[in-house]
Amino acid sequence: MPRSSRIGELIYDPEVEKAARRRRQETKRRKEGHLSTANESVEDELSIANTQTLRELAIPELTHQPLCITFPTLAKNTSFELKSGLIHLLPSFHGLSGEEPHKHVKEFEVVCSSMKPPGITEEQIKLRAFPFSIKDAAKDWLYYLPAGMYSPLNSHQGSSSSLAMEQLNEVVDQELDIEENPDEMTEDELEIIEEHDNEGGGVGEQKGDGGNEEPAMPFEKKQRKKKSTVWDDMKIVKLDNGIEKVQCNHCKELFAKSTTAATSQHKRHLKACLQKKMAMGEQNRMKQQVLSFTEGPSDGITSITNFSYDHAKVRELASHMVLAHEYAFSMMDHVVFNKFMKIVSPFYKKITRQTVKEDCISTYQLEKRKLKSVLKSASRVSITTDLWKSGQKIQYMVVTGHFVDSDWVLQKRVLNFCNVPPPHTGVIIADAMSKCFIDWGIENKISSITVDNASYNDACVRRLREDFSLRKRLSIAGKIFHVRCCAHILNLLVQDGLNQLGDVIDTVREGIKYLNNSEGRLNQFAKIAKQLQLPSRKLILDCPTRWNSTYLMLASALEFKDFFPRYENIDPGFHYVPGDYECFQVEKMCRFLGIFHEITNMISGSDYPTSNIFLVELYRIKELLNEKALDISDQIRAMALSMSAKFDKYWGETNVVLSLGAIVDPRYKMVLIYHAFPIIYGEEESAVKIDEIKQLLYELYNEYVDTHFSSHAGEPPRQSVKRKHKEVSSSSAQSQGNVKKLGLPILTGKENFQMHVSEIDKAPPEKSDLDIYLEESRYACDASANLDVLGWWKGERWRFPILSRMASDLLSIPVTTVASESTFSAGGRVIDDRRASMSVETVQMLLCGSNWIRNLHGIKTKPRDQSDVAELSTYHEVELPQN
Repeated sequence: MPRSSRIGELIYDPEVEKAARRRRQETKRRKEGHLSTANESVEDELSIANTQTLRELAIPELTHQPLCITFPTLAKNTSFELKSGLIHLLPSFHGLSGEEPHKHVKEFEVVCSSMKPPGITEEQIKLRAFPFSIKDAAKDWLYYLPAGMYSPLNSHQGSSSSLAMEQLNEVVDQELDIEENPDEMTEDELEIIEEHDNEGGGVGEQKGDGGNEEPAMPFEKKQRKKKSTVWDDMKIVKLDNGIEKVQCNHCKELFAKSTTAATSQHKRHLKACLQKKMAMGEQNRMKQQVLSFTEGPSDGITSITNFSYDHAKVRELASHMVLAHEYAFSMMDHVVFNKFMKIVSPFYKKITRQTVKEDCISTYQLEKRKLKSVLKSASRVSITTDLWKSGQKIQYMVVTGHFVDSDWVLQKRVLNFCNVPPPHTGVIIADAMSKCFIDWGIENKISSITVDNASYNDACVRRLREDFSLRKRLSIAGKIFHVRCCAHILNLLVQDGLNQLGDVIDTVREGIKYLNNSEGRLNQFAKIAKQLQLPSRKLILDCPTRWNSTYLMLASALEFKDFFPRYENIDPGFHYVPGDYECFQVEKMCRFLGIFHEITNMISGSDYPTSNIFLVELYRIKELLNEKALDISDQIRAMALSMSAKFDKYWGETNVVLSLGAIVDPRYKMVLIYHAFPIIYGEEESAVKIDEIKQLLYELYNEYVDTHFSSHAGEPPRQSVKRKHKEVSSSSAQSQGNVKKLGLPILTGKENFQMHVSEIDKAPPEKSDLDIYLEESRYACDASANLDVLGWWKGERWRFPILSRMASDLLSIPVTTVASESTFSAGGRVIDDRRASMSVETVQMLLCGSNWIRNLHGIKTKPRDQSDVAELSTYHEVELPQN
């Protein structure tokens, strides 16, 4: 308490005043010593100013006092710059009375120790960063200190940043405390005055427990608050007989109250008090840091560390959350969400929508750089692309890359989701894709492009093929460059066949529409179903443009074929009862379309529908069409002939991608080619097609052989042997060195043998990897087993180093554009009615970033998730009422 605020008279004690005066004089001398150099410079400036003219005095003085910290010189060719990110992480000290200098320096050292640039010591970082960690009055104090006062080189113990930081910490602790409280006396001074006052009776007795003051009466002297730290663990109690004692808060032991207010005996007791030591140990245990559990990719705990709140990490993961789960930026401003986060962690700081948007952009740019580095290691990249018109009336083009990474895992990433201005011709689309390839640095790595059968896609691929041919970047003259979407061709194939049975399909469709338009009709129809005890209670209304939904509608209608005549007797307005012959046709058609439905589910259900999975089903389609072309039903026969014509149009020519993909599948090899080609092309033409596929297979393999040897060329065989065999005994190496020193042209037996082996290795092998692979038997497994073909080639890459690389590139070629269409589904969720004003750059950042972050955290896209049923369903389910 300041002396000026005391109430009442104080008895003058010369000893107390001498101690206080001596304390103030020491403080003053210390201040004057620090400011002596500054005063001398001021006097010099005044003397010089007397001799200057008015013009010279009017010119501002640009010189400034050097900083009190002397920064150590850096090593040659070493540069160091404090980044803004580090400065923002530094703690702040303002020089206020409630702040703790020791805690500030401790936090400062923790932050500086986390940054370790090459060639820079930790002490250099601390000395340069310390001025940025103090603010306001503390910084003013630092600027007025003499130049060079604090330096790691000014001590006798050598250069040590920790010693310099201790000096700074000590001065901050002492100087700021004195400057903020110039009139407040120390604890020693207060205890001396307190003892004197109690002896003289000048100050009233203090009462209350633990030094707490009781309310003073209007005309009584105000009781002074106890300053000794003893009273944190002691309190004054009044016994029943009226005698006051001092009681320990821990062991409850009583002590006599000193009439002179001495506390020495209490301090001695607290040092030896066992109960206090136990309490302090428990308190220290409770102050231990919280443990943080880090989860691995399989949601298992992989490491346990001490918890420390990292707001930068929270912001990073918030951007990941927004991108991966397609949340709106405004979610971070939701009131309940911020309350929830505050309950989860009291250290949480609110993140605004603008901040999370900027963080999402930063995450997008960071992940893009990472993906570019991954694509550099990929030997080939396959592309799928498609166009989509959003609710903004803007045409977007998605470009998806498929490649095999260094761990032999098939990857797919959305590379671009950009706006393509009209007109959407093949040339404009080709230019947009070329810009995308150049931006990602894969213009020389494109192996194939998978598109649907739109005319502008044909023109686009033709233009790109010409460009790649000029740069000689096409494999086997571009035979595998253009890949048509098999799912799209399959849809066109079945639609042509269904057009031949339009009357029967229309009858079933209109009958279901009639029932669905009235709740009363459905109730009557449900009663009939209940009487006949039919387990199925669901009808399906199809989407006319999706043949698979038409198949499901016909299949469900067959289960209710006996109900339609009964319902016709109840409802005279129902005229949509198929006859027995029509039901017979529908049943045959459903069995016929069942194989197409299974193939469609196989393609859409596979995460990576690659080139090796389709040929084994393609020949089955042709076999079925050949059978139905001889059917006794005119409609079935007409449908089969129409579908066969469409089949021959798209798959009548040799499909190189599907054939080569099947050959590099160890389950099929050439056996599938010999079995499927006669069915697809006929007995006479199949032999020519098989020879053509073999020729292209060996031509592609030879290209990979040339690439392999060109990348490993330039090293003599003798040197390559030495590089592979570095294990040489020290004794033999020493003897060889002695022979070379003598200049004798003598070869050891080991060297002679290595020369012989190198000549053998240099000779071309009798059989290539491809010959050996084709001669070996197939990999035997069950038809229902899902073989990881890439994993098989990864295990065989040491036996077939060249062929395994060719196989991995062929197996990365997709045969559908499902990957691009799934991105459009995400685009429909992101660009909703409330966010239709987003720029095309923001849309690309959100959709590409979502794909990358999902792969980063191992989140698989589930196209058939319940949240997407309304969007992805191609049919309407008509549920029959229960009652």
